[in-house]
Amino acid sequence: MTDRTSRVAIVTGASRGIGRSTAIRLGKDFTVIVLVSRSEDDLKQTANALESTSTATLVLAADLRKPEAVTYIVSETLNKFGRIDAVVNIAGAVLQAEPFVMTDEQWDDGFALKLHGARRLTVKAWDALKESRGSVIFMSGNSALTPKFGFAAVATVNAAIVAFSKAMAEQGTKDGIQVNTILPGAVLTDRRYGYFKHWASLNNTTPEEAMKIFPAKSGIERFGQPEEIANLIGFVLSPEAQWMTGSTLVIDGGEIKSI
Repeated sequence: MTDRTSRVAIVTGASRGIGRSTAIRLGKDFTVIVLVSRSEDDLKQTANALESTSTATLVLAADLRKPEAVTYIVSETLNKFGRIDAVVNIAGAVLQAEPFVMTDEQWDDGFALKLHGARRLTVKAWDALKESRGSVIFMSGNSALTPKFGFAAVATVNAAIVAFSKAMAEQGTKDGIQVNTILPGAVLTDRRYGYFKHWASLNNTTPEEAMKIFPAKSGIERFGQPEEIANLIGFVLSPEAQWMTGSTLVIDGGEIKSI
């Protein structure tokens, strides 16, 4: 068990992309990072990347689609470290497809991990967060603000996350827990690169050419990098941002321009 000066953060989706970058970034500010995803081997690579810091890590391979996963994650964290100071909900990908072709099973899977996994983990960790006066971050996406037919499920799940986060923030003001939502735009992760490989194969071009086309069509200069999202999360969890709660923070290179 850590002493009371320690700070413990749980990061889901920590095996790759934004989750991995966030776990590494939070190693600067937290004494313990609990790394969660389904892939133990990939999580170990993230843990190895944190070895050069003084941050301790705990690797927990778990499928957040399953309700029992959150009990395992929270109990293991509290048994080993005695506290939880932040829950950063990043895990979750939703199929990009038109509603006419999506099955009920695909819709259910989209909600199961990104919304319900995050919801259950936050609720399960709430008492510990209340004790530490901790923080919660939910990962949504800018599609929550501009739903499109071609990725209606993505937009629907992201909008639901924003609504749930704001509801939890209301309770958080009473319990001393900070709750915010991050809404990234087009971030160049391995998953997005895989999408461009698929799109390029259907359009007789290369992934590199496909990646040149998208930013201009979206009205942005370039794709975001996972490290940029991680840095924003680091700021939101810093002492300087503790009065910020119930906010939806858009970081998308100017793709959505609104007041």
